[in-house]
Amino acid sequence: MKNKKEAEELTVQGKKIVCPACGHDKFWTRTTLLNTRGVSFFNFDFLNKEATNKVCDCCRYMLWFHE
Repeated sequence: MKNKKEAEELTVQGKKIVCPACGHDKFWTRTTLLNTRGVSFFNFDFLNKEATNKVCDCCRYMLWFHE
């Protein structure tokens, strides 16, 4: 299945990032909830923090960035 998200180059603090697994230089973005046991137990998952993921458009290796 081909990914329909827009892949872009990733730069962090002025440094171009390449995938550590395959060396590709294009990533697409998604967000992931950082679930905690206590908050999830009470069904307040919307209170959990989010992380930004940059996913390699070639091999799907995922980089995590905490916000």
